[in-house]
Amino acid sequence: MRLEQLQAFLAVAETGSFQQSARQCGVTQSTISRQIQALEAELGLPLFHRAAQAKLTLAGDRFWPRARKICQEWDNARQELADLLAGKQPELCVAAIHSVCAYYLPPVLQKFCQSYPEVQLRVTALGSDRALKVLKDGLVDLAIVMNNRFLTASPEMVVDILYEETIEVLMAVDHPLAQYDRIPWSELARFPQVVFKDGYGMQRLVQDLFLKQGIPLRAVLELNTPDAFRGVVRQGETIALLPESALVEARHDPTLAVRSLAPLSSQVAVDAEKNGENSQVPWNRQVAIVTTRDRLQIPPIEYFWQLVHECVPEQQPCHPRESATFPVS
Repeated sequence: MRLEQLQAFLAVAETGSFQQSARQCGVTQSTISRQIQALEAELGLPLFHRAAQAKLTLAGDRFWPRARKICQEWDNARQELADLLAGKQPELCVAAIHSVCAYYLPPVLQKFCQSYPEVQLRVTALGSDRALKVLKDGLVDLAIVMNNRFLTASPEMVVDILYEETIEVLMAVDHPLAQYDRIPWSELARFPQVVFKDGYGMQRLVQDLFLKQGIPLRAVLELNTPDAFRGVVRQGETIALLPESALVEARHDPTLAVRSLAPLSSQVAVDAEKNGENSQVPWNRQVAIVTTRDRLQIPPIEYFWQLVHECVPEQQPCHPRESATFPVS
C-alpha cells in the first residue's frame, strides 16, 4: 500500500469522479484508475461502484475513515518536520556543568531568547557523566561537559573543545598547606578531601590523579556545587581539588586559599611525556560542547551551538599559563 493510492482513493470518494479526482491530484485519469485498482487488489475487495458516479462500496465506506486518518497523520508528520527545519520547535534543552551555568551561559541564554523568543529554553546543571547520558537518551539537545573521549566516541556525536582550565587546590586560609606556592603531592595525602559526587567527571579525574601518583586519596565527603565546597573547606582541614572556573569566588574570599599543584613525580612525568603531555606544569581539564549530528541541522540548536563558541572564552582568565591536558578515562 502506497500513500498516493490512499490519496487517490480519498480524492475519488470526495469528488465521486475519477476524472475530477485526477485533476485534483494533478495526474491522468488512467493513473488514478491504476492506483485504485492496485489498492483494491491488495485489500481483496472493491472500494467503488463503477457507474456514472463513483460511489463507495460497503468495504470502501469502512476503509474511508482509516485512509483519511493515515493521510492526515502523514500531513501532520510532514508539517511537524517542516516546522522543525524552520526552527519552530517548542523547547531547547541543555545540560551543563555548574561552572559553565554560573559564569559562561548567562550571555548565551540572553542572546538566544532574544533571537528565538518562541522557543522555551531549559537548562539543567548536571555532572558530566549524567549530562552525556541524558544527551544520548534524547532528553537534552546539547551538553557542555568535561571532555571524556570514552563517553563521546559514538560516530553520531559531535564534540568541540571550548577551553582548558587548570586543576588547583582549595583550602582554608590558615590551612597548613597554604604555606606552599605549589603543593607537593606527598603532602596532599596527609589531609582529608572533599570530592565531587559519582557521575561527575571531576571525581574520576581526581581519583586518576592520585592513582597515577601512587598516593592514597582520603575522600571523606562528596558534594556537587562550588558553594558547598567553599562552605565545607573553610571549616577545617579538608581540602579539595577543583578546576579554575569553580574557584573564581574563592579567590576573593579572605577565609579561603587557592594553591597550585607541584610538578609530577619522575615516573609519572616520563609517562606524561610518552603521552605527549607537558610534565612540568599542572594538570587541567578540557570543557567541551557535545551534541549529535542530526541535531546540528535544526536552526535553534545550531544557533545555540554558535553562540556558545562566540561567548565562551577559549582559555580560562583566572591564571593565564601554559597547561597540560589530562586524559580522562
